[in-house]
Amino acid sequence: MEIIVCLKQVPDTEAEIRPTPDNTEINYEGIKFVMNVYDEYAVEEALQIKERVGEGTVTIVTLGPERAVESIRTALAMGADKAVHLDDPAFGGGDAYSTAKALAKAIEGMSYDIIFCGKQAIDDDLAQGGNILGEFLNLPSITGIVKFDLSEDKKKATVQRQIEGGIEVLEVSLPAVFTATKGLNEPRYPSLPGIMKAKKKELKPIKLADLGLSEEEVGKKGAQIQVLKFSLPPVRQAGTIVGGDTPEEKAENLAKLLREEAKVI
Repeated sequence: MEIIVCLKQVPDTEAEIRPTPDNTEINYEGIKFVMNVYDEYAVEEALQIKERVGEGTVTIVTLGPERAVESIRTALAMGADKAVHLDDPAFGGGDAYSTAKALAKAIEGMSYDIIFCGKQAIDDDLAQGGNILGEFLNLPSITGIVKFDLSEDKKKATVQRQIEGGIEVLEVSLPAVFTATKGLNEPRYPSLPGIMKAKKKELKPIKLADLGLSEEEVGKKGAQIQVLKFSLPPVRQAGTIVGGDTPEEKAENLAKLLREEAKVI
């Protein structure tokens, strides 16, 4: 099985995110970056499929600046076999559309039976990249899977998606694009031997010229969405502690506050 995993490096969820002084971009100075959490499930599922089948290759494909190599190496340390890194200033500032277009162009020349992505990136939360990638590659795409079963002939997959009130079961012919979410598996930690081996695994850099695309088709210039402004959420007002010696007295005071100050009753 030839499996591709599209991976994104994102700011750590515990990082303090602030806009630049002009509110046109995010200030990434001093921010720690990590592998997107949903992409961890995608990498793990690819590795488990390879282990069950007993053969194949797991290839990581990432678009991002030079720092993204750290997350790529993490995936390689988990057990992925090789990686492709789309690293060019022209790719910067793109949206899901222009990013997926560049990824699709890179993937076109590769062998694949399955393509995994994370359900969404935790920085922009667009949850569109996998679907758009499928459109560019003319492949079916199924989002948010929580279970993946490969048929014996390896030509189809049966997957489950959690929907409101139940589980949806779908069968799809391969190749196809799948986006992974929490519940699909439990991602492994890179082992020390895996970390050492990752340093020697193939990591192929790709520039814009290698894809045969123009600057107007990728990155910020090729984006279909333009962010006009970034701003922090308003500061929350301090709460009010309702006094009273008894539950009845507290309830009476609460009702009074809701009626006279909040004016909601």
